[in-house]
Amino acid sequence: MARRIESGTATVRFTFQDRTIEAQEGDTVAAALTAAGVRELRQSVVSGSPRGIFCMMGTCFDCLVEVDGRPNVQACRTTVTEGMTVMPQKGGPAVEAGE
Repeated sequence: MARRIESGTATVRFTFQDRTIEAQEGDTVAAALTAAGVRELRQSVVSGSPRGIFCMMGTCFDCLVEVDGRPNVQACRTTVTEGMTVMPQKGGPAVEAGE
C-alpha cells in the first residue's frame, strides 16, 4: 500500500462518493485517493471492468473522474482543494451534448 514519506503540510478535506477524504495540501486527487485506499475510479466502457490509477502522469486516462460536476478530469493531474466533490466517472471520456 502507498504511504506518505513526508508530512507537515496543511490538511485538506474533500468527498469521494459521499466519503470524506483527508489529504495533504498540494496532493493530487489520485495521490489522496490512493493514500485513502481507493482503488477503483471508473469502469471500462468496453468491458465494465474497474479502472483505477495507472500511470500517475496523465498519459493513460484511466483515472478519469468527475470533479464538482465536471466530467473527464484526470485525478493524477488535479490538485485537491478544500470541499471539492469527486465522483467516479461512468465509463470513458464523456462527450458533452452537441459535440
